[in-house]
Amino acid sequence: MSAAFRPLAVVTGASSGIGLGLARECARAGFDLVIAADRPLAAAEAELKATGVQVEAVQVDLATPQGVGLVHAATRGRPVVALCANAGQGLGNAFLDQDFQSIIKVVDTNITGTLALIYRVGREMRARNQGRILITGSIAGFMPGSFQAVYNGTKAFIDSFSWALRNELKDTAVTVTCLMPGVTDTEFFDRAGMQDTKIGTGEKMDPDEVAKIGFKAMMDGEGDVVAGWKNKMQAAMASITPSALLAEQHRKMAEPGTGGNH
Repeated sequence: MSAAFRPLAVVTGASSGIGLGLARECARAGFDLVIAADRPLAAAEAELKATGVQVEAVQVDLATPQGVGLVHAATRGRPVVALCANAGQGLGNAFLDQDFQSIIKVVDTNITGTLALIYRVGREMRARNQGRILITGSIAGFMPGSFQAVYNGTKAFIDSFSWALRNELKDTAVTVTCLMPGVTDTEFFDRAGMQDTKIGTGEKMDPDEVAKIGFKAMMDGEGDVVAGWKNKMQAAMASITPSALLAEQHRKMAEPGTGGNH
């Protein structure tokens, strides 16, 4: 397919993990790409370009208005047919022991920056009456996240927000899909300082598999998808389990120093 006819996809958090997996899925489907992350993207860019699509890589801080603006500018006015708003950041340890600036960074990456990009691109999609938005939420949004309280809170916001936005756009040809992975084998746990926790050292899903599930759900226009049958069961149980019990269960998984007990 020539570049003139290829659709454009924007993928954030695309340097590794689920984001890189989503970018691979987009490239396989014939999308040109704008990929963004706060980490170096050279390896991802080279790999994706080798598939024959155009790739624009933008290393920016997606927690800032400037970073979001640079990602949007990188589309160079081309219509964004698919937006994979995947950038996210975690933070382990007890809330009162965390650095507050780090807490704000998680909120600004997971919520503020994500919303700012969706707002810009979503308005353009609605004006054209065409587009697909995939938002990476998490089954973490279903449970109080002891020793990961801010991250789980941001994902609860994102999970809820995606359904609300989908409903607001139901009379248009713009779809919104929420991908809700469970524990996935990415750099998340290193960056969150959770290497010594049970959840950090335990079994995890393959990020490429999660990305395949999410991409298919987005292309099919589904409202949400929980990646993996174990996670589906966990999500279903969370909806009927008292919050106090969920918080205690999460503590056993995420409290520092639990990594040797799995």
